[in-house]
Amino acid sequence: MNKLKILVVDDESRMRKLVKDFLVKQHYEVLEAGDGSEALDVFFANQDIALIILDVMMPRMDGWQVCKEIRATSKVPIIMLTARTDEQDELQGFQLGVDEYIAKPFSPKILVARVEAILRRTNQCTEEDIIELGGILLDKAAHVVTIDQTPIELSFKEFELLSYFMENKGIALSREKILNSVWNYDYFGDARTIDTHVKKLRSKMGDKGEMIKTIWGMGYKFEVQP
Repeated sequence: MNKLKILVVDDESRMRKLVKDFLVKQHYEVLEAGDGSEALDVFFANQDIALIILDVMMPRMDGWQVCKEIRATSKVPIIMLTARTDEQDELQGFQLGVDEYIAKPFSPKILVARVEAILRRTNQCTEEDIIELGGILLDKAAHVVTIDQTPIELSFKEFELLSYFMENKGIALSREKILNSVWNYDYFGDARTIDTHVKKLRSKMGDKGEMIKTIWGMGYKFEVQP
């Protein structure tokens, strides 16, 4: 199944990278544009874009004009980003057919949650968002985990860790690989933080925690119990 494409439009490269990193970790394909004119070029060259994250204040063509141009031919979901918190801006956004309106600064985790909610609402999420192994059901879109039909409460990182383990069942994963994939490549902390999170995750999983096997001197492996 092809990954859903998301177009991120912002004239700040650091902001684009921040948003892209979080979306890529959630298995989306990310296209970028640094201004409004480029955004239209990318959009019309890629008719399979599932959602657009669009900054308001940009050179050459602002977000409002980009939104008008896109809305003339497409109902693709649009999330507008702005540094302003002016109510008039927000009203203008909704009048133009914007699906969500998020003020800067914002939490990237919240932005990803909004993206997933909109894609669910527009029925663009797929069955790949749900992983079921050995009585554990993990719904990536809803960010919910149930064990034998009983929900368990996990922190954001615990959820990410379990998702990574389940997606790579039967594969020996080094601490470095886990750190790069779950904590992202620019994390400079101690790899032992993984051990701490695994311990907490196992505890919350009860008997199912035994599926996370320790590989001494290397890392971990997720194995489904027979």
